[in-house]
Amino acid sequence: MSERKPLILASQSNARQALLRSAQIPFEAILADIDERAVQVKSGLCDPGAIAGHLAREKALHVARKQPGRIVIGADQTLALGERLFSKPIDRAVAQEQLAALSGRTHHLNSAVIVVRDGDILFSHVAVADMTMRALDSKTISDYLDRAGDTVMQSVGGYQLEGLGVHLFERIEGDYFTILGLPLLPLLTFLRGAKLIAL
Repeated sequence: MSERKPLILASQSNARQALLRSAQIPFEAILADIDERAVQVKSGLCDPGAIAGHLAREKALHVARKQPGRIVIGADQTLALGERLFSKPIDRAVAQEQLAALSGRTHHLNSAVIVVRDGDILFSHVAVADMTMRALDSKTISDYLDRAGDTVMQSVGGYQLEGLGVHLFERIEGDYFTILGLPLLPLLTFLRGAKLIAL
């Protein structure tokens, strides 16, 4: 890394921060304090990948306005089952309903990453992972929710693949970083090409 200031990640996501730390990318995390649902509604977008890209851009630009000259990474993820878009469950009952809806079916995680400086978009990418959940009966869902506890409210769909949620799945197509909400390999390719990282 050069002597420039570290990158900014416009996210408080523990998973995204852990990915950058593991890759030894110096960064600081600054929360993008925006109303994501209001931004989504105002955009009028329906395509899950486009929504993820739009929210990632708005987060990054929001932080970049307060950090002139800094390189800011924004990221967002949507979960779609057919035409239905999921949000983080607000309580156990919603998590149970979401898991029942996903049971035995394939849903799609759309993960977007964008890099901005001031008002300029330097890089953007959206990746998709196809997630096939095994058939879950109500007892299995209830047992999972008992064991997972409040973590089910931290992730769309009520699961974290890097934890107990891995037991819910039968098949996954797509890269691990995309599933965790940050398409890391395309991001690293861009950062190397832009000489923002050395390795």
